[in-house]
Amino acid sequence: MNVITVTELRKRYGGRNVVDGVSFTVGEGEIFGILGPNGAGKTTTVECIAGLRRPDGGAISVLGLDPRRDRAELRHRLGMQLQESHLPDRLTVAEALELYATFYRDPADWPALLADLGLAGQRRTRFGKLSGGQKQRVSIALALVGNPRVAVLDELTTGLDPQARRDTWEVVEQIRARGVTVVLVTHFMDEAERLCDRVALLDAGRAVAVDTPAGLVSRVDAEQRMRFRPAGPLDDRLLTGLPEVTGVTRQGTTVIVTGTGNLVQAVIAALARNQIVAAELRVEQSTLDDAFLALTGRRPDTEQGA
Repeated sequence: MNVITVTELRKRYGGRNVVDGVSFTVGEGEIFGILGPNGAGKTTTVECIAGLRRPDGGAISVLGLDPRRDRAELRHRLGMQLQESHLPDRLTVAEALELYATFYRDPADWPALLADLGLAGQRRTRFGKLSGGQKQRVSIALALVGNPRVAVLDELTTGLDPQARRDTWEVVEQIRARGVTVVLVTHFMDEAERLCDRVALLDAGRAVAVDTPAGLVSRVDAEQRMRFRPAGPLDDRLLTGLPEVTGVTRQGTTVIVTGTGNLVQAVIAALARNQIVAAELRVEQSTLDDAFLALTGRRPDTEQGA
């Protein structure tokens, strides 16, 4: 069952199409990623879904509601953590949750929500004293305090250190476990690969692909790469003769083998037959970064000026 349907969504600013004919659906219980570089139109898209911006064209349905016509009702069913949201530094975590709970007709048990998000010990802490990761958890709590069926999380881990990012990923998975459908906006490809069931890949306001992360990766060259340092002399012809191998190159003492199919097993077996040990072995496969490059012609971290 689809809880969100976006059809030919369009939004213009200053004569430029920021969102240009974007279409996708989000199924109930999914973690659905809206993925792309800064300026791709991701935030504008979800703000239209949440009823915070009025689109210039297209249609949106969220839980059977029109975000423009039914905005008052939608805010009780959709929670949103904005890319940039701030609370007064002197407001405590408990005061913020207690206040936001009054905005909804059927709010969550906010003390229990704080405990679930690992914030029980920060109830009396002022917002300005929280770490970056804790502030993000508070923003998630505020998005969930209305007991929504859908949560939109926009650039959730930007600016966080690696450990805080991993901790926040676990929180996102916990949200889905609560029965909430999650729309995750991100420009981090590794984040989308880790969390998302499906993604809409946006570039310059257009959805260039909608698929699972694995499905997007499979659209690019399925070639694998192996890197290793042979412990003894190695004749390249030992490997180039294997049907799985498409090429062998060298970088100093490192051998780089490309190929398809059961490449790793074939190469390891060939080396073992010739009593050659592969030291510092590393296997590389295509990623969402590679898929983005193949589908758009540029790297995902390229700025678009929007």
